[in-house]
Formats: sequence, structure tokens, C-alpha cells
Amino acid sequence: MAQLSPLRRRMIEDMTVRNLSPATQRSYLNAVSKFSRYFGRSPDHLGLEDVHAFQVHLVATGISWPALNQIVCALRFFYGVTLGHSTIPERIAYAREPRKLPVVLSADEVVSFLEAIPSLKSRIALTTVYATGLRVSEVVFLKIADIDSQRMVIRVEQGKGGRDRYVMLSPQLLKILRAYWRLTRPTRWLFPGRDSERPLDATVLHAACRSAHIAAGLNKRVTVHTLRHSFATHLLENGADIRVIQVLLGHASLQSTARYAQVATKTISQTPSPLDRLRLEIVPPG
Repeated sequence: MAQLSPLRRRMIEDMTVRNLSPATQRSYLNAVSKFSRYFGRSPDHLGLEDVHAFQVHLVATGISWPALNQIVCALRFFYGVTLGHSTIPERIAYAREPRKLPVVLSADEVVSFLEAIPSLKSRIALTTVYATGLRVSEVVFLKIADIDSQRMVIRVEQGKGGRDRYVMLSPQLLKILRAYWRLTRPTRWLFPGRDSERPLDATVLHAACRSAHIAAGLNKRVTVHTLRHSFATHLLENGADIRVIQVLLGHASLQSTARYAQVATKTISQTPSPLDRLRLEIVPPG
């Protein structure tokens, strides 16, 4: 096994102390390694101009905005925390991604989509996503013990940002989960992988979405996150308070939740126009 360099070890320690998730740690380390390899020099010998040149190179390769911003986060952490530079991190600019409205399924489309998933485990896991608004990384790590049928809630441990929260357990979902448990008898993980000691890999659910949206004949691209978007939008259309939706989704900022108001078409269509309050005759009576 290759020996860790002191710099890499220090960065790992810095991330561990700040309780960054293993996935985030791997992502940050890969990003800094990629930065270093591009110039063929140790990253602690590279400066702000090198960072800017690296960003230009990444944009030229056609890197996605989220992937570019993940690398920006890694470099800001590396310079600000591991190297202790106070001014460099804030000068490493994030990419501004065009803000797009999320794709949302209608209620009928949700039914068609879920019924088109042949695998029982994937179908129940994705049904759980729509019923609760969980992220894919949260649903695959659900444990049997997280289902609290007495209080009718589901505990989400260490969601995004390392925060625990509760989401609702609907009576229909509880009925579905109980039927699923009787058929499959999972022991620890609600949705175990091939090795029952490990949770289901998220890529299984991503693949199920790609197949099911074709099988269901939907002309919308459906991902696991589409079900989360649909959950939030349908709640808003049915009158749920947006601050409650914020808590259910685990959003740190209400601004992240507010965009669902832009796609809640039922709410939009049922909002009276100020024109309806006027006694106005523009077209002569026929």
C-alpha cells in the first residue's frame, strides 16, 4: 500500500475533524489530486493563478456545473483549512449554473412510473422516495429500526449536511412496507444489497429509473430526484406550509424550497387573477 504524503494525511485529518462524509472526503481528495496532476507539482506549491488556469481548463473540457463547483469546494477547503490561507478561498469563484425548474410528474405519471418497475425492492424503495421526499443517499441507508409505526414517522440519520430529521410515515406506505417485509424479511437494512450486511447501492435505483420511465412511456426524464421534486410540489399544491416542506426535505435554506412554488401548477391555476375582481367589458356582448 502506498504511503500517504504528509500533506494528504493532514487534509484527511482536517476533513475528519470537521465530520465531512466519506463520500465528500473522497471527492475532495480526488479533486486536489487532479489539480496537482494537471500541473505536475505538489498542490501546496500552486497558487491562485494556477487555480484559475485549472478552472479554465475544466470548462474547456465540458465539465458539468455541479462537478466544477464540487472541485471549487475541494480547493477552497484545501487552501483555507489545510494550508491555512485566509484570503485565497474566497477568491476561488464558483460557477453560476443556469437555474432550471425541476421536472415534476403528475399523480397519474407517478403511478405509471412506479408500476413499471419490475424489481420489488427497487419499486418499494422508489415508492418510499415519493412518499417521504428522501434523497437517494438517504433511502438506501434506511434501517428497519428507523420506521416508527407508533409515532408514524421515519427517522433519517445523518442526512445531507450531517443532520438528523424525521419525515412522515403515511398509513399507505406503512402498509406497503409491512407487505414488503413479510415477503423479503430484511434484517438490518430496509433495502439491503446483494450482501445483506450492506445497504442497496444507489446505482441500482438510478438504473431502475432509467428503465421504468421508458417502460411507462413517459416523455419526461425521470430520476430518483424527480420523485423528490414531485413529492414537494404535490405537497405544496395540496396546501402544505412551505416551511413544513422545508423541514421534510432537509433544506437548510427556505430559498431552496421556494422554487417549488414555481412548478406547483395546480396552485398557480387556482390563484385568482386581479382581473377577476374587476367589472370590465372589453368585448361587446354578443
